[in-house]
Amino acid sequence: MKDFWNERYAEKEYVYGKTPNRYFQEKLDELRPGRILLPAEGEGRNAVYAARMDWEVSAFDISEEGKNKAIKLAREYNVELDYQVGKLEVLDYKKEEFDAIALIFAHFPKEVRENYFQQFDKYLRPGGVVIFEGFSKEQIEYQKQNPQSGGPKDAELLYTKEELEADFRGYKFEEFEELEVELEEGEYHKGKAAVIRFLARKA
Repeated sequence: MKDFWNERYAEKEYVYGKTPNRYFQEKLDELRPGRILLPAEGEGRNAVYAARMDWEVSAFDISEEGKNKAIKLAREYNVELDYQVGKLEVLDYKKEEFDAIALIFAHFPKEVRENYFQQFDKYLRPGGVVIFEGFSKEQIEYQKQNPQSGGPKDAELLYTKEELEADFRGYKFEEFEELEVELEEGEYHKGKAAVIRFLARKA
């Protein structure tokens, strides 16, 4: 998987674009800046936007090429990121360190997902928020019509509302919807797609 992402991010262009995810931007703009964690951040489009909005940004990904492009993008906007490369298990974040965690198309293998979400909960302060947008299991059908709409080909990596409700039990969902959207995020998120979005607050 690491080789796949390094190969993809080694392309000259920003494969998911330089502009932030629309839902992430909309929700972030409603919050007071603080400290934010962006897992699976890739080329840095969301992290850089958060830094431009005066957030103190930490991000991580398994791809060195993703980090290289994220740092390059940050320099274009004269902002700084704390961007680490590695799996969550080997990274050192502190308990209740963050005011927000943004999971934007962050699709983890099922065998580690529950553990990752438990770790994210530990890192988020009480009253902090999770901003989430990811592909639902319905995305498999959209891929058949348009492979460029994006997302994992393995349905096990996709989400259902029921699974996410269980993963974030104890959180207050201020928004939670499953819907069809039109993606315009670079070369690999293009066209109609099936997503789940939510904003959830930790008790």
